[in-house]
Amino acid sequence: MTSNKEPYLIRNINTILCVILFIKIAGYFSITDIKIITQIFKVISRVGMTMLVFLILQQLKNYGCVNILRLKNTFNLFLYASYLLLGFASFTWSTDPMYSALQWFMTFESFVFVYLFYIVVYTINIFYPHKKINLVNLFVKAIFPIIVIFIIGSFVLPDFFYREMRGGEETRLGGWIMNPNELGMLASILGALSYLYLIEQKGMRKIFPLISIFSALTILLLTSSRSSLIGFLLIIGVLILKSGSKKLKIAMFALMAIVAPIAVKVIIFKDGGGVEEVMSMTGRLPFWKALLNEGIVKEPFFGYGFMRINYTEYFQGLNTYPGKMTHNTFMQVLMNLGFVGLFIALFQVFFTIKNYIKEKTSDYSTFFIALIIPIMINSFTEFGIFGDANYGILFWQFLIFLFLFEKREHLTTLEKAWLRKFSQKSVAVTN
Repeated sequence: MTSNKEPYLIRNINTILCVILFIKIAGYFSITDIKIITQIFKVISRVGMTMLVFLILQQLKNYGCVNILRLKNTFNLFLYASYLLLGFASFTWSTDPMYSALQWFMTFESFVFVYLFYIVVYTINIFYPHKKINLVNLFVKAIFPIIVIFIIGSFVLPDFFYREMRGGEETRLGGWIMNPNELGMLASILGALSYLYLIEQKGMRKIFPLISIFSALTILLLTSSRSSLIGFLLIIGVLILKSGSKKLKIAMFALMAIVAPIAVKVIIFKDGGGVEEVMSMTGRLPFWKALLNEGIVKEPFFGYGFMRINYTEYFQGLNTYPGKMTHNTFMQVLMNLGFVGLFIALFQVFFTIKNYIKEKTSDYSTFFIALIIPIMINSFTEFGIFGDANYGILFWQFLIFLFLFEKREHLTTLEKAWLRKFSQKSVAVTN
């Protein structure tokens, strides 16, 4: 039973953080085709949420929640900071400094948001253990309303929520609000996290995560995203194999045997695309080949500037379509920061995964898997973790910081006194 004497912020901290995360993710969507309105919405929703998290942190300090956290295993954080510093320096040689600066500040802003967000989460979990924040539940409840909005919108406003492709032969959910593959990635993350949520629940509490999983599958079908479907099936497979339930494993393999042929026909080889289209990754392979043979050779060491892939706005090879982005996050970082930037990015990914291996017995290990598989698969075909500002970057930054915070071992006498005081309050509340 929670005491009414607790501050409003503490009593409702889970709901408040859930709403903040929901608005933060929604801030990556284009709510209208009127550019100025979309820009205002994105600035308010993104920067506003960062400022709000900062204010919450300040309020926690006013309550007496002293900073007793420290960072550990920070080499991957150092590498990401190096990537950001190189991107900042690239303004001086960028082929469009204003665009590079805009993209860089959006990436940096989300980096600050995640850092502050985690400090709030860990501070609450230490000083108010009875209000402990579960990241899996928090992300599910933040993402689920977005998915529901798109499902409802597909019926109520199909002209706005759907995007025509291939000259009108194919329609995919996402419209001009969000790239369908990016939306598919969000759905696959929701599905995986909802599965983790499901196995923690009993009885009637299983209904919400089951509805959430069904909603995620509906979005995957409506977006027709090959990469997202593969990502979702892979995550579920890994998570179930990690479980100790033989019945669950047998059920998973049976379900895969049923779903796989349908998925291959409806999504993988959709609209008679055939093997050739799939093997060329819908034209991406020739484009990547042209980027390597005709693009990076001109600026091999430091690239064209942060989020720039050519001297002009678009890159077009001799035998390819024109493209503003590379549809591969590692190719993107190669083009905009050269081989120097690529090596930093690859090492940064390696050490982030290494941190997971060190902490694989942590309560957050399955959360890490549920996020990293879809965003990495998306990174090979879309914006990804080192591309133009998107919530894939936001989620990657959550993974960078996931295992880095811990309570300091050596506390001052005053800090111990404060912690003891809050522990007594927590016991009184739970009793």
